[in-house]
Formats: sequence, C-alpha cells, structure tokens
Amino acid sequence: MFLAMDTVFDQCSIAILDGSGKTVTCLTETGKRMQTQQILPMIDAALAESQLSLADMQALIFNRGPGAFSGIRINTAVVQALSVAHDLPCVGVSSLQAIAQCAYQQYGLAQVYSALDARMQQVYFGHYELKNDSGFSSAIMQPVDMENGDDTERLLDYERQTSLNIPIVGNGAGLLSLHEGQIGYDAVWPDAVIIGLLGIAQFMTTGGTDAAHALPKYLRNQAWKTLKEQGKA
Repeated sequence: MFLAMDTVFDQCSIAILDGSGKTVTCLTETGKRMQTQQILPMIDAALAESQLSLADMQALIFNRGPGAFSGIRINTAVVQALSVAHDLPCVGVSSLQAIAQCAYQQYGLAQVYSALDARMQQVYFGHYELKNDSGFSSAIMQPVDMENGDDTERLLDYERQTSLNIPIVGNGAGLLSLHEGQIGYDAVWPDAVIIGLLGIAQFMTTGGTDAAHALPKYLRNQAWKTLKEQGKA
C-alpha cells in the first residue's frame, strides 16, 4: 500500500493506493487556507476508512512542486516527519508531470506541454509524452528533454510561444501565446490519486529516498524567502 498526498493544487488531497495503482481511499478538500489544519486529520481519516495503518505502507508519496510555496512546504514537511517517525521511504512527484498525467486520463492526450501559473509574469513549464516502458501496469506521461538541453522543468515568460503545436494543459495555458489551432486545457487539476499513481511507477523503477532527501522543487529559488532574506527593503 502507498499513501499519497497533495497540498500544492489549492487543495488538501489524501489517497491510499495498492501496488497496482488501484485507489483504496481518496479524500479531497478544496481550498488552500486550512491545509495545515486539514492534512493530519485527513491522513488519519483515510487510514481509518481503509482499515490500515502507516505500518502497512510501502512508501509515502508527495507533490514536490513546483507550485504554491506554502503548499509545497506543508506536504513536504508532513512526509518528512512521517518518514522519520515510521521509517518509510519517500517519493517526490512533479506537479507538472501530474498535470500531464491528469490530462491524459481526462482527455486522452498522449503528448502535452504542462503550464502552471507561477505569477510574476511566468509559468512553470514542462513537456511530457505517454510511455509504457516503466514496468507499471498503467501508461505514464514521462518528461521529454527540452529542445535547448535545459532541465525538463523550467520557468517560461507569459506570452511566449511553444516550439511545437501540441496541447498545453494547466492553468498557465491561457497565459502563453498559442499557435494557430493549438488547444489549451485550463481546467486540469490532479488529486492525490494521480500523485500516487506516478509515485508508485517511480518507486517501482528507482525506489524511494529517506526523509533528508525528500526535497521540494521550487524553480524560483529565492521566492520562498522573506523580503528581508532576499535583501529587499
């Protein structure tokens, strides 16, 4: 069994999945302001509903970002604490990959750009395509190397145009300049089931990590710091 969680997509979502990726339990509360208070009781509720305990889990799976900084910090901190307390490995899943996977499951899209509004006139951006070579039962959207050799996840300015005329998914789709005929799907919001599915596939391929290496990915490295820490007045 695997316990997955997300507090990055303006929600608190908890899921328990078995080793084949089948959902045992999923609880989701929308809205981001109460996530700190919601997450631990929701984990307890999901375990109770499934008649399971943390001792039954093989790994803890979490949304590592990029995305909302407070949301990333919340589920990362909870995963790290539970990992240490219960000696469980962790698996961090990309929010952009989760958006791509959700788009595949909702719309059958086999190749997409993921774009998540990062504010400050930029989007978090990645390129994904469907592959079924992970040894996992479900087809998984995997990252495609960027054309210029950069990291598969990066920041992209508003109103930029993509290299390929393929669908853009996520709430940043409408913030980019589309090619003629290019389609954008704004309403793609993964829950913890999607996070869990990707995490299980990753765990089967590369295993997990300990709490010390269960790290968030912000992309905008200075934005999580206070203005004083950034050296601004």
